[in-house]
Amino acid sequence: MIKHIPVLPDETIQYLAPSKNQNFIDATCGFGGHSGLILKKNGPKGRLLAIDQDKVALYVAQKNLKNFSSRVDFVQSNFTKLGLIIRSWHVPRIDGILFDLGVSTYQLKSPGRGFSFSEDSELDMRMAPEAQTLSAKEIVNSWSEKKLKEIFQKYGEEQYAGKIAQVIVKTRTQKPISTTSELVEIIKKATPPKYRTEMDKHFATKIFQALRIAVNDELKALESGLKQALQILSHGGRLVVISFHSLEDRIVKNFFRENNLEILTPKPIVASQKEIIQNPSARSAKLRVAIKNI
Repeated sequence: MIKHIPVLPDETIQYLAPSKNQNFIDATCGFGGHSGLILKKNGPKGRLLAIDQDKVALYVAQKNLKNFSSRVDFVQSNFTKLGLIIRSWHVPRIDGILFDLGVSTYQLKSPGRGFSFSEDSELDMRMAPEAQTLSAKEIVNSWSEKKLKEIFQKYGEEQYAGKIAQVIVKTRTQKPISTTSELVEIIKKATPPKYRTEMDKHFATKIFQALRIAVNDELKALESGLKQALQILSHGGRLVVISFHSLEDRIVKNFFRENNLEILTPKPIVASQKEIIQNPSARSAKLRVAIKNI
């Protein structure tokens, strides 16, 4: 059985505050780490709708949550379809909705997914390969230098976006760029040694993030998912969002403010040093919470 350590588990449950017979949506179920914590609190009749676009993750979640099977409904889909999915989920009210926007370690290390610069594989980065056509490989081999520079700046906030885009275009005229390791070498060639060694993250992080966001249209998807979540959330219900980079966090913060929600986290909740040591992927996690009182 594949396990995944959920980030900010105690804080998520503290702010989501599940209690007896309440109903919740985990819009990014993954392997069911957060879902399991919710289900331990909302029995004996409370229900959970578990959504994920990754069919493998959802299959594992079903195994991990088998003890709660009578109270969980699993749906393979993207949270951009939340409003549609909810039409066939018949509960009297929805007390809370959780979004965990992180990419799981399993996804990062899965052969052939192409999410990680530390695992050599085909450049893909699609969250739901069977439902998507655009891949990272297509982007780096067909998009113009101008468009590549634009997404590297906008989605990666990359200082050397222009130079990296230039080297990508030059390289692909000789042969297609097919693997993650080839892309890492291009980024290495396009950036100065001092920049690469003095960064607190791997020098390819920002470009890989930018490509993943572009492939999956993540920022527009988040905006759409939040709007639909607010529409279906019951009065007094809680919206909990865990983001992993400044672009996501900014969208969440602005959404809460613009929709007159009762904000419970004026500043985002971050992981303790103890959790970061135990689960390094929690390092960049930020949790924001708001209540729908309108």
